[in-house]
Amino acid sequence: MLNPSAALDHPLANLVGVARGALAVATGDEDRPWQPPVMRRRGGMVMSPLILAAGLAGEAEAAARARIAEALAAFIQSKNMRPRAVQIGEQAVYEIEDVPATAAAPLAGRVALVTGAAGAIGHGLCRGLLEKGCRVAATDLPGDALTATVESFGREFQDNIIGIPMDVTAPEGVRAAFAALALVWGGVDLVIVNAGIAHVAGLDELQLADFQRLERVNVEGTLNTLAEAGRWLKRQGIGGDVILISTKNVFAPGARFGAYSATKAAAHQLARIAALELAEHDIRVNMVAPDAVFSAGEVRSGLWATVGPDRMKARGLDEAGLEEYYRSRNLLKARVTARHVANAVLFFATRQTPTTGATIPVDGGLPDAAPR
Repeated sequence: MLNPSAALDHPLANLVGVARGALAVATGDEDRPWQPPVMRRRGGMVMSPLILAAGLAGEAEAAARARIAEALAAFIQSKNMRPRAVQIGEQAVYEIEDVPATAAAPLAGRVALVTGAAGAIGHGLCRGLLEKGCRVAATDLPGDALTATVESFGREFQDNIIGIPMDVTAPEGVRAAFAALALVWGGVDLVIVNAGIAHVAGLDELQLADFQRLERVNVEGTLNTLAEAGRWLKRQGIGGDVILISTKNVFAPGARFGAYSATKAAAHQLARIAALELAEHDIRVNMVAPDAVFSAGEVRSGLWATVGPDRMKARGLDEAGLEEYYRSRNLLKARVTARHVANAVLFFATRQTPTTGATIPVDGGLPDAAPR
């Protein structure tokens, strides 16, 4: 588990991101024009690295990017090959790993950061991304759930997943997590904004403190993550994708669920605004709106742990009966799983269409919740 505080204000973090963008390979594909490298920090020196002056750390990012591109062109011309390592300053050496995407692994070489990764949907998201070749930074509040998530996937996907404790309500903590990720793999290409909490209460009994608790996570946490994602993706200069896990409650709110519905609607609107602001940088921002995801394998949904008892009491159902109720109410009579949510995320992450600012419902078909 990484300690993100050690990366906060690290003099190399931003520069590694700039270097990664400058070292990306043009693909000729209009939808995915750049294939970024994976950059791995290593100890000691290597033979014939691309050497970048230590003074770059003090330059503006645009100027640093131009100098790195110039140094890269000169290296290729003199060596007749792309560099296999880059030395930033006097001691920091990063191996450059060019990992081409394939049909089976369309996200190979890409790096994703997932918030709320220890929950049921987060678990499904991590698996879907890893199976498509992505390197994944699983982030969540520190604790056993995050550790167990990283360890379980680590056994299957080895070092393609790392864990970074992160509280989305703390701007410095979010900034530190992105910096820590850059120091491990060079930067980030995909940011999945999934962290969120729920609360059940009618408006006439809703305590302001409870509403503000959801507001801090669902709204401020989304804002912190979107803002830092935008900074990093613009810093690299090679585009990227941000995907918000929204909810059907944005379009069809539920009674006694006002705090969740309102704060998630605010988060959804922030993502739509990010789509407007980031499009010129080829950074696409889209939303996925699931409903009634109760678990991912043995990982139970924290949201339904909060919502379930109230819903079961209101309808006179047990847990199995509640799941069946939500399955039978959608048009397709389908059980919605974390895998389904991940598939919708992967549609956007693999850029199947030139789309930004859009929402995919993953709810089995709920006419009242159709985006409009």
